[in-house]
Amino acid sequence: MEEKKPLMVAIAVLGGTGKEGKGLAYRWAKAGYRVLIGSRSSERAVTAASEIMELLEGSTSVVGMSNREAAEQANIVVLTVPYAAHRDTLESVKNVLQGKILIDVTAPLVPPKVTKVQMPPAGSAAQEAKEILGAGVEVVAAFQTISHEHLLTDEDIDCDVLVTGSSKDARAEALTLVEAAGLTGWDAGPIENSVVVEGLTSVLININKQYGSKHSGIKITGVPRKE
Repeated sequence: MEEKKPLMVAIAVLGGTGKEGKGLAYRWAKAGYRVLIGSRSSERAVTAASEIMELLEGSTSVVGMSNREAAEQANIVVLTVPYAAHRDTLESVKNVLQGKILIDVTAPLVPPKVTKVQMPPAGSAAQEAKEILGAGVEVVAAFQTISHEHLLTDEDIDCDVLVTGSSKDARAEALTLVEAAGLTGWDAGPIENSVVVEGLTSVLININKQYGSKHSGIKITGVPRKE
């Protein structure tokens, strides 16, 4: 079998030291992408990158650095910070994101009532990101319905990803990364629809609490699926 060559696209995962970010980084690195782990602490980012490299036995490129350095060097930037850090993180990298795609994984959870849907004034975290970053950045919302419990493993994930965003081309790019992560994705329409997708996070957290699980998700039915 021909050895898999790394893809040219570099993906920055801001807040990549958390469970969601680290899991996505692991899956994209395994698929052959160059992955840049970003964090407010470069030291923590380097540690997280080393942990992923160890899991993959050094077979791909994962590098840790500051959020700003990662955003500057990447083609596509993925934001996986808690909502409390959402605005500050975006403001800190705004100028280096221009002309790029941001995939916003943030769900606007407001502790302690994380089982209650509480959307920001902009409508959703993704719409807030678009307001902050301006017309020069395409913003996509994705992965809000995937439990981080699944990601840092090689298991198949029986759950779908709904992708909304500011343009069809940006959503298509995000759907490519959804597939690369071993998941099934669906184009769920314009960025305004992200209010529904982000709100599902609280619904799923509530279901997990009510039924003693950590793995609830969603699946789209009635539409032909890729083989």
